[in-house]
Amino acid sequence: MSVCVLCAASDASPVTLAPGDDKALVCPVCAAALTGDITPGPRWRCLGDAVWSEDTATQIAAWRLLQALSTESWAADLLETVYLDPEVLARAQATEAGEPGVEHRDSNGALLVHGDTVTLIKDLPVKGSSMVAKRGTAVRGIRLVRDNPDQIEGRVNDQQIVILCQFVRKS
Repeated sequence: MSVCVLCAASDASPVTLAPGDDKALVCPVCAAALTGDITPGPRWRCLGDAVWSEDTATQIAAWRLLQALSTESWAADLLETVYLDPEVLARAQATEAGEPGVEHRDSNGALLVHGDTVTLIKDLPVKGSSMVAKRGTAVRGIRLVRDNPDQIEGRVNDQQIVILCQFVRKS
């Protein structure tokens, strides 16, 4: 009996991870999640182990699911600590970068990509908080907001915030 490399459920079958040739053995629930049909919940905590697998396809599948769950604090924290070989990370990001028409650009017009470091060019009050993100603050390891080319996410003073691209400069 085949076992899912992500959640260890039985009844797994091979799935090709586009755009490359990587194949991962996943259950129907994980396969559906990889195509975008994912509901946040405790079921996905298994990705914390899967992303550290030595199998490249498992790493790619787990990373993509963690990206889809990045609004969950535990998934965002895990994404910040995970290290993938640069070639593997590029293959994992391949589908995200392939979204047509969504380019994130800083105040100078430089193209931003996931994981870049940016610097704030203006003091920014953080909504819902008394904190002010000061000009000159470096924001490392940014994440791109998938459906909005004007926004990125990053950590400032240990708080995850959404930042408008027009207020940052690529470092």
